[in-house]
Amino acid sequence: MGKEERGELLVGLDIGTTKICAVVAEVLDGRVKIIGVGHAPSVGLRRGVVVNIESTVQSIRQAVEEAEEMAGCEIGAVYVGIAGSHIKGFNSHGLIPIRSGEIHQDDIDRVVDAARAVPVPPDQEIIHVLPQEFIVDGQPDIQDPIGMNGVRLEADVHIVTGSVSAVHNIVKCCNRAGLNVADVVLEPLASAGAVLTREEMDLGVGLLDIGGGTSDLAVFAGGTIKHTFVLGLGGHNLTNDLSIGLRTPLKEAERLKEEYGSALAAMIDKDQIIEVPSVGGRKSRKLSRRVMGEILEPRVEEMLTLINQELTDSRYKELVNAGIVLTGGTAMLEHMEELAEQIFDLPVRVGYPENVSGPVEVTASPKWATGVGLVIYGMRHDPATGFRARSGKMLTRLGSRMKDWFKSVI
Repeated sequence: MGKEERGELLVGLDIGTTKICAVVAEVLDGRVKIIGVGHAPSVGLRRGVVVNIESTVQSIRQAVEEAEEMAGCEIGAVYVGIAGSHIKGFNSHGLIPIRSGEIHQDDIDRVVDAARAVPVPPDQEIIHVLPQEFIVDGQPDIQDPIGMNGVRLEADVHIVTGSVSAVHNIVKCCNRAGLNVADVVLEPLASAGAVLTREEMDLGVGLLDIGGGTSDLAVFAGGTIKHTFVLGLGGHNLTNDLSIGLRTPLKEAERLKEEYGSALAAMIDKDQIIEVPSVGGRKSRKLSRRVMGEILEPRVEEMLTLINQELTDSRYKELVNAGIVLTGGTAMLEHMEELAEQIFDLPVRVGYPENVSGPVEVTASPKWATGVGLVIYGMRHDPATGFRARSGKMLTRLGSRMKDWFKSVI
């Protein structure tokens, strides 16, 4: 993309375990219009981690070319989503003296640097440092302290780290597909920008993004992120259970799940019959649709129960006043909301991409939430915008460090 187009065209690339989605958006006056989408089956990843570089590069190219054709543009730089069970999130605290008595941008930069100066294992690197609140002379809950007077500035931040090799391999795949990576973004953080409302984030909400390989939880309250957690189970586990239970190929199991799947077996009419393809050239079989529900329900229940346990153990459940928002492809499973409400004992809704215009296939499906969210993240985190300039610079450094690293290995 030419420099003059920057800020007008933004591209999100959701590299998932089951599919790779590219979303091209035109941004005008803060409004996001989706002008191109592309997707391809993902065959080189397991649980969000690249296991075959060549296959992943081919899938990225296929998705990007489809999006380019639809948008009528050439894609050069992308915002890439990252997920996987290697992702870790924790809270940290920083404290500095205020030099001039009045708080300036460089004081905020220094206190955030102080908060991020924590030991990180050598195989992990920092992906995000997300400010939660600032404290001036013991006064908490300050969102923007610039211009205030004081002698001591503190910051609470949420730090997200990921495996060095996992991050590098994703960037390497994008580079090999002819793309520059503008930023690497935690997927539930991106999805939040597409599906959560400001009121929910202020009141307290849990975003559960159920992808193919992992289920990613992010808790927001007071307008900022409080907690992140990744469970190494997702939609692919449901497909796998169906494939084994129904003795049908994985591809057919995925199709049956999308067409007839349900998270609550009791809600399915016993007399409803479906045709299940067999393997090895055998004839298709006719089965009650309820059998599928009986296979899917225990697995969905297990996944949601583990997430609820984490939410309770972490003590962030009491902050989730607005309930749980489900997104990702698996959120479309029939009766998913009802089962989730039973398990979490909270209001639950399915999150669809909002505040964007474009093809109905995108705006009416939670499986595009991350791709759309990456574009919104790109719009909000332009290096020229206020406080975020610091995170922009930090990630530019991250990008240049990666580029140097790639020169030495490619």
